Amino acid sequence: MAHAPAPLNKYVIHPVQAAAAFTVYMFFRMLPLDWASGLGGALARTIGPRLRLSDRARRNLRAVFPDKPDAEVERIVRGMWDNLGRLAAEFPHLQEIDVYADGGRVEVEGGEYVDQLRDDNEAGIFYSAHIGNWEILALGATQRGLPLDRVYREANNRLVEWLYRHGRAAVEGALIPKGPQGVRQLLNAFRSGSHLAMLVDQKMNDGIAVPFFGRPAMTAPALAELALRHDCPVVAARVTRLKGARFKMTALPPVRFKKTGDHKADVLAAMTRINNQVEQWVRDTPEQWLWLHNRWPSEDG
Repeated sequence: MAHAPAPLNKYVIHPVQAAAAFTVYMFFRMLPLDWASGLGGALARTIGPRLRLSDRARRNLRAVFPDKPDAEVERIVRGMWDNLGRLAAEFPHLQEIDVYADGGRVEVEGGEYVDQLRDDNEAGIFYSAHIGNWEILALGATQRGLPLDRVYREANNRLVEWLYRHGRAAVEGALIPKGPQGVRQLLNAFRSGSHLAMLVDQKMNDGIAVPFFGRPAMTAPALAELALRHDCPVVAARVTRLKGARFKMTALPPVRFKKTGDHKADVLAAMTRINNQVEQWVRDTPEQWLWLHNRWPSEDG
């Protein structure tokens, strides 16, 4: 499909997109957090399953869980959209969430492992997946005194990108865009002792094939490469949705990947361990994972 000419993008399409995004952002920002979350979930679970994009989620689910009846597949698809709509509506309220408030919105398990990486005087890596409200993870680290540099996909629309960054202003640490320039920034940050956060469940066409739900999935090896080369601790963490705009943040004990002298095999073993952890998370709460990803190479786009 032909792309719009650059001037049309810059002066017409991008401003219209930005205006729409800003309007939606401010609308949900003006609502109380629980109302925003509820409305966002209701809209998404009503509209989302009807979109053609949801067919990919259904294909993924049937491939991963061939024994699940159609009604259960549809329940998971609706739950996925509900979670996604809630996350989008909660995003303008991110700065309001006090992760460690007594009796607050977030239950925390494993906070001591965040402290351990904060205080060990070496670089480290946190990884997670597109589960629950993943935006709260870096916020939780910030509020525990540990800034996280995050690798993310930069928006093509610079006005929308500004809005994303504004919404994440309460989170400390650099936003590192994917791509060659981002790789250099990431390496420099890591060598200076920074802590990185990565979402590891997206397809990377030029990655390596790693088992995921029993099928090879093209996976970015950067996390294992860094952890092995620098012998640094790695922490798996996730935020699951309990009910409405209430969550549980869980961090697991730090691990260090083993070196056998065969670097390629070590990278594959480390990424297999990581994919196994993500798979377990998805099995725990399948309705909270983003099944819309084109995760396996055998799929159509």
